[in-house]
Amino acid sequence: MSHAAPFAWSSAAQTDIGPIRSRNEDAYLAQPQRGLWVVADGMGGHAFGDVASRTVVDTLDNLPQAASLSAFVDAARERILQVNATLRAEARVRQVPVMGSTVVTLLACGTEAACLWAGDSRIYLYRHGRLQQLTRDHNQAAELRARGADPALAAASSNMLTRALGASDSLEVDVVMLAVRNGDMFLLCSDGLSTPVSEQAIEDALACGACAPAAQALVGLALANGGRDNITVVVVRVDDMSGDQTLMNPGL
Repeated sequence: MSHAAPFAWSSAAQTDIGPIRSRNEDAYLAQPQRGLWVVADGMGGHAFGDVASRTVVDTLDNLPQAASLSAFVDAARERILQVNATLRAEARVRQVPVMGSTVVTLLACGTEAACLWAGDSRIYLYRHGRLQQLTRDHNQAAELRARGADPALAAASSNMLTRALGASDSLEVDVVMLAVRNGDMFLLCSDGLSTPVSEQAIEDALACGACAPAAQALVGLALANGGRDNITVVVVRVDDMSGDQTLMNPGL
């Protein structure tokens, strides 16, 4: 893969089974040298959620090299659709209704990054002390908010997924692309973090600017706040080694 700018990417990941679950149905991939990070959350309450999330990660781990971000995105989308078909077929073989998983993927190439996702696992951007959610949850509550429903009604609605790998024969993968800036940090996480931990607390944890301490702090917060689900976080940081800030696009 061709990286046009002298950027150094670093990351740290941490996962925890949580206090309630008997197994960890989350899976992750962290490969800063390739500009590739993934979090997948096997659908709770369905059969073989751990197998589904591992299938997602293993398939994306085999992504080919790409010369541009657009080519990288196309290859990743193709692999995600491939996993969707695989999970549908595997569910039929195992004679279970659904084998499903969410996925969030962060790709980096040159001066840009891309987020691809399906489900309610999230990617956040922490830039200049401000946290921004880059993904939009594919669940009933988020769909109601997007349609302008009464906030109280949306808040009281179900967080049941409206989109996930393995849930349907067809799958739409959402994509957001953005220019990166020196010191940007990204957080990929399962809902085991985003449900019990507020955005303010996430922002405060990322303020240290270091991937490993931030990842450890975030998992600790989820456990301390009574999180009952599996918890997975991947914290990513980009640094411009040239020191030339003119390379950076001030907008997303």
